[in-house]
This record gives sequence, C-alpha cells and structure tokens, in this order.
Amino acid sequence: MAVDAKSVKELRKISGAGMMECKKALDKADGDIEAALKFLREQGVKVAAKRASRQANEGLVFSYIHGPGKLGVLVEINCETDFVALTDDFRNFCKLVAMHIAAAAPEYVSRDEVPADKVEEEKQFLLKQLAESNKPENIKHKIVEGRMDKFYGEICLLDQEWIHDSETGKVADALSAIVAKIGENTVINRFARFQIGG
Repeated sequence: MAVDAKSVKELRKISGAGMMECKKALDKADGDIEAALKFLREQGVKVAAKRASRQANEGLVFSYIHGPGKLGVLVEINCETDFVALTDDFRNFCKLVAMHIAAAAPEYVSRDEVPADKVEEEKQFLLKQLAESNKPENIKHKIVEGRMDKFYGEICLLDQEWIHDSETGKVADALSAIVAKIGENTVINRFARFQIGG
C-alpha cells in the first residue's frame, strides 16, 4: 500500500521523528498511524539501548520555576556534545522533565538509587499485608513484585507516567524517544526540587 504524504506529515507531527523514519514506519504498518507510532517507539528503545554505552559528559543544568515562585526545580541532563545541548529539542526535553519533576515530585531518578533498606522495608510491609490471606507463597511474592512496581512508579522519576501525554508511557520512554530523535546518548543525572513550606 502506498503511503500518502498527509499521513507521513501527521505521524511526524505526533512523533517528532524524521520524514524518512515516518515513511518507513507507515510502510511497515500498512498506513496505520497507531501501529506506525508503536514501531517508532520500539525503534527508539533499540536506538537508546545501542547508544546507552556512549559517554554523556555534556548537557545542561536546567531550572524551572512554577507559577509565582513557590516551587522550583533544577535538573542536570547530560548528552554527548555541547552542540546537541544547545538545540531546541534538547532544551525542550529538559524543560518538560523539569516540569514533570515539579508536578510529580519523584524522590529518585531510578530504582538503583533507592536505598536497599527502604526497598526491604516496603517489601516486608507488603508481605505483612498479605500474611492473613491464604494465597500460596509464590503468588504472594508475585503480588508483592507488582506492588513494588507501583511503589517505584511513585518515587522514581524514570518509572513515573510521563505527565505531558498519555501516549508516551513512562519518563523512561520519553527519554528513549529523545535519544532516537537527537541521535545521542542522553542521561537524566540528578535533580533537586524546592518547595516553599515543603
């Protein structure tokens, strides 16, 4: 099936991917925009994984102040070159991440930053909740695993649902998408969130 220019343009607007990538995705998906978006996301994840080993020593410390100045965020996001750090795409991503941090109030960037004792405490609490149920042990542990994902989704930035649109998925997916778009390894390194009276 031939893909028309209007569909390519529409997919490009939604995804931010290049014209040729959009055309290729639509070809693969027989013109179905939803399926093409899924294909682009999968490609983005593969590209991000490939680039993850490359050094990201450049980037920006981006500041965001919300409203009348009662809430502010500083976030350090790294990329490979200062050239990319100065692009609109990279700066816009930094701004969106800072706004997300302001709204969602994560405590850590990723799961590996959460102190082991905090993780263990949460697991024990969840197991205690299930102690009275007569479910088999292996089922209890599966339930705890699922609830731990929810726990990480509340406190870890990369595990949180991306607040800017429901299509993207998690912050980690938005990060993969920007890596695919700018063509460089990108790392959300650290952040600080300041709130008056918080």
